[in-house]
Amino acid sequence: MNLPANAVAKCTSSFCILVYMVLLPYLEWNASHVFNPAWPAHARFHEVWQLCTNTLLGGLALWFVWRRSDLFTAAMITSCIMGGIFLANSLSTQLSLSVQSDNALAPVLGVDLAVLIAVIVVAISFISAFLDRQSKPV
Repeated sequence: MNLPANAVAKCTSSFCILVYMVLLPYLEWNASHVFNPAWPAHARFHEVWQLCTNTLLGGLALWFVWRRSDLFTAAMITSCIMGGIFLANSLSTQLSLSVQSDNALAPVLGVDLAVLIAVIVVAISFISAFLDRQSKPV
């Protein structure tokens, strides 16, 4: 079965969106983040706010992918959300932020796993948008 290039691009874009729309909330809705008693209530509020915002923006990005066939806009939304992980990690030493949590995994090739995943998700999103654009007649 041969799928059209734009269907493959839509599926890979959707997978990237589901990383921050479903996977990240699943990983952070626990005692190490949202219910962490060591975190001030205000910090937990911001965590829930961030998760809700990411989920809602993920829904918007999926709408752009499947209803508007606008994978570039979806990739921009994805890069804003997942790029935030890269920026927060980059600023963590200047702001004395802890990037470790109870469920943090070992770095991969010296790179924090969350940052590596963010970079991969953003790259795949833009590759999908490029492939989609190439498959459309001019």
